[in-house]
Amino acid sequence: MSARIEQAVVSGVFSLDGQDFDVDNNVWLVGDDDEVVVIDAPHDAAPIIEAIAGRRVTAIVLTHGHNDHITAAVALREATGAPIWFNPADRMLWDVVHPDTAPDEDLVEGTRLTVAGVQLHALHTPGHSPGSTCLHAPDLATVFTGDTLFCGGPGATGRSFSDKPTILRSINDRLMTLHGDTVVKTGHGDDTTVNAELGNIA
Repeated sequence: MSARIEQAVVSGVFSLDGQDFDVDNNVWLVGDDDEVVVIDAPHDAAPIIEAIAGRRVTAIVLTHGHNDHITAAVALREATGAPIWFNPADRMLWDVVHPDTAPDEDLVEGTRLTVAGVQLHALHTPGHSPGSTCLHAPDLATVFTGDTLFCGGPGATGRSFSDKPTILRSINDRLMTLHGDTVVKTGHGDDTTVNAELGNIA
């Protein structure tokens, strides 16, 4: 199988309730030497374009609508011509960052994207935000969780549009049912596995 996963870390600012926080975001590229899907577009398009390295981008997929995951999405679309896939349940978050333009395609439960011969299956996992969506790549034994699941537990709640019981239900019903050896690639920080997180969700 020629498909592989690559990581770029992009640093920038996350804004929350009028305060700014420095943050490092993971950007994931799934593909081969010819084409890639880009998962999340934080802060600045330039380092993402550098990681793409001239390959054809078939999709820009956004795991949710918080500004530190979508700020560079429009610039990345302009640079690559790739469509932006986004869950419409987070449109109110998108409109704060990009009020004058819209995503191209709805990323919803059951959406399947194919790149370099592998499929990415969209799993709607609300809780961190209403539209939070993970991408499961069964052939790569990997799930990309955005800010729904981290190494050490669930993503943050307690902010506008987030809900702790909902995120725990999403994780338990959608992610903890994946094969235990599934690698979890997150929106921030280190990888983990489904088995490693079984004791961290309560």
